[in-house]
Amino acid sequence: MITPDVEKLRDDLNFPGMQVLQFAFGSDAKNLALPHNFRRNLVVYTGTHDNDTTVGWFESEVGEGSTRAHGEIDRVRQFCLKYLKSNGEEVHWDFTRAALASVADTAIVPVQDLLGLGNEARMNLPNSRQVIGPGECSQVH
Repeated sequence: MITPDVEKLRDDLNFPGMQVLQFAFGSDAKNLALPHNFRRNLVVYTGTHDNDTTVGWFESEVGEGSTRAHGEIDRVRQFCLKYLKSNGEEVHWDFTRAALASVADTAIVPVQDLLGLGNEARMNLPNSRQVIGPGECSQVH
């Protein structure tokens, strides 16, 4: 949660804001994370090191590390497809295209998204002691 005081400080210092496309599809067209609501002084990410890959996020199912309910996953997925005018076959390219076509000054696309990799390529599981390695999870000591 970013407070108005933090937003004011960011804007007063002319620091860029940040948006993550995976957070864009959970509400409605007024969501500030949707590209048509972006401003220039912004960094847009398809996802971050703390998110699943775009393909992993899009293909997530209830109970497979997702905190979303079935109805929510389906609603978000359908809104995403409609907004991006996509059939979902190459959702990672749809996200990349949306980020690069936006008015945001900077777009960052993790290599996992450029390669269209799924959940097996996820980098981090926040709030856990697990670090994702190539095709496996291992405990940090």
